[in-house]
Amino acid sequence: MYYQKLVKKKPMIQKIKFICLFVAISGFSQSKGDQYKNEGDLEKAIIAYKSAFNENKSDAKNVYNLASAYALTYQIDSAYHYLNISLKNDSSLWALADNDLLPLTSDKRWSAIQKQQLEKFQQKNGQLKEPGYAIQLLKLIQKDQALDYQLDMAKRYFMKNGKIPHWYYPIAQQKKEIGAANFSKIEALIAQYGWPKYSSVGKLAADAPLIIINHLETEEMRIKYLPKIKDACLQKEGSCMEYAKIQDRILVNTGKLQIYGMQFRYNNERKLEPFPIKDPEYVDQKRKAIGLVPIKQYLKRKINYDWTIQQKTK
Repeated sequence: MYYQKLVKKKPMIQKIKFICLFVAISGFSQSKGDQYKNEGDLEKAIIAYKSAFNENKSDAKNVYNLASAYALTYQIDSAYHYLNISLKNDSSLWALADNDLLPLTSDKRWSAIQKQQLEKFQQKNGQLKEPGYAIQLLKLIQKDQALDYQLDMAKRYFMKNGKIPHWYYPIAQQKKEIGAANFSKIEALIAQYGWPKYSSVGKLAADAPLIIINHLETEEMRIKYLPKIKDACLQKEGSCMEYAKIQDRILVNTGKLQIYGMQFRYNNERKLEPFPIKDPEYVDQKRKAIGLVPIKQYLKRKINYDWTIQQKTK
């Protein structure tokens, strides 16, 4: 999810992490809410989500989206009201890592959300070996993704106007500072607790160091931790998706061909395409070996790119 360039003449834009937010969700009003949110019109998004809520109060996904929109506009009480409704039957830890909800974390009510979600998760999935470590990792994921919504708006502005908006630069600098602070924190946690594993902190929390390391601008730390990341993937104790992203990013940023097709660039038509791939006719075989979906399916879903190279095996 980390796109290296907008255009060759705009290297500064490498700092933007562009996330594709288009998710097909049933229901006209709910889809309109997503559309407005993706366009940056949060007020209209709230109206659309509330309309959908009035029509169907049991749609937890829509209620959660409504809470997120309220959080992004710093309407804290309304955000908490709808968040509690949406999480009633939710036993996941996703809310604890969701950057849209970051404005809520300075409120005293957030600790209750953390406690209830952790308890429900463990009731459903079993006791975590290191729940305290998991909570700290989830906090870092949430902070690491901070400003992603605003940066996505910068991407949309570029796609529409062909130039970087002036307000991108201070946001990108703040994002850089957040990343540096998060990396210092994750290194301290790894030194204290060891490399996080699925079996000890859960799948979501275990991704924290991979996500944070992938945001660093230099390759030194990615190269340092790549063996641990690869080993966790092969042992099924870590994300192979994030391993592939980090491996490919190291290769692309050091002038080499990527292996798995996880890194993208903008072409002259301002459309995303994968960076060149080593032995592209065998990329599916390499992806399958670590549990990734075929490249054609991935690229179409991720960047709406049509992969046409016939695949082979050897």
